[in-house]
Amino acid sequence: MSLKKVLIVNRTFPKAGLDLLHNKFEVSVLPYLDYHPEMLPEVEKNIQGVDALIWNTKHRLSKELLDLAGPQLKAITTMASGVDHIDVDEVAKRGIPLGNTLHSLDNAVADITVGLLLGAARGFKAGIRELESGDWKFGVQWRLGQDVAGSTVGLVGLGGIGQAVVRRLKGFDVAKFIYSGRSDKPEAKSLGAERVSLDQLLRESDFVILSCPLTAETKHIINADSLKLMKSTSVLINIGRGGLVNQEALYNALKEGHIFAAGLDVVTPEPLPKDHPLVTLPNCLILPHLGSATHKTRDSMAITSAQNILRALDGKSMVYPVC
Repeated sequence: MSLKKVLIVNRTFPKAGLDLLHNKFEVSVLPYLDYHPEMLPEVEKNIQGVDALIWNTKHRLSKELLDLAGPQLKAITTMASGVDHIDVDEVAKRGIPLGNTLHSLDNAVADITVGLLLGAARGFKAGIRELESGDWKFGVQWRLGQDVAGSTVGLVGLGGIGQAVVRRLKGFDVAKFIYSGRSDKPEAKSLGAERVSLDQLLRESDFVILSCPLTAETKHIINADSLKLMKSTSVLINIGRGGLVNQEALYNALKEGHIFAAGLDVVTPEPLPKDHPLVTLPNCLILPHLGSATHKTRDSMAITSAQNILRALDGKSMVYPVC
């Protein structure tokens, strides 16, 4: 009997995951990265007839691609926690199990979040620029930042990553944690976090952390109007998805001093052009989507992706099922 076919669309899929799939399936790995223009045409050519799909790319898995795959497609997984790059409704309509790597990256992304928060609050980018240009200044009023101790931290979304962020920031003597979301989180009580409306969170928070999924409801949740609610001393951190923020509005708010600073690990588009207006700002610290970029975390994500496929093709529930 011939082996079932698994297609992995991005060549960077770690060996730790491949080792679980080899010898059990016929595995094909496309030799492309997201930014190669040949990637999508090759996906279209190779997706036909596969039994399972590891969609480790930012390109959208559309109805048209699912049509090309054919009715034998029985399992799909991302190598990410977000599924905004997948037509989830269409996948659900076809009854195909879809999984993600939900909690595999919580700790690594929480670490990046704290790093961004500290770096943006204390003006790392501007300070480094001035050091490197020979413009290091003296005096007690040079490069003053914002304190974390005694602050109010607001999290838009209190999922696994948000909870890991709170646990880390407790050691920084934060005075108050608040969060917004569609429902109460049972973990909030033990974390000492209070659920409030988004408007209240924006008004009260010294640090606003975006740690929610990108959906139709959350797209541009930070915009010109919401930025006006924030304190002039507040810091915005985005580790969710670039589409959560209207970047033109954020640029204006940072440029005009309506908020103090921003730290971004996610932007739109990715990669962000080096001459993008946000890159020019000394109070906008941007990382190239490094949230889950550790050896251990990426291996864990690959293993979870492989286990999602193994379980689904064996008729079992995925490790982290989306639908």
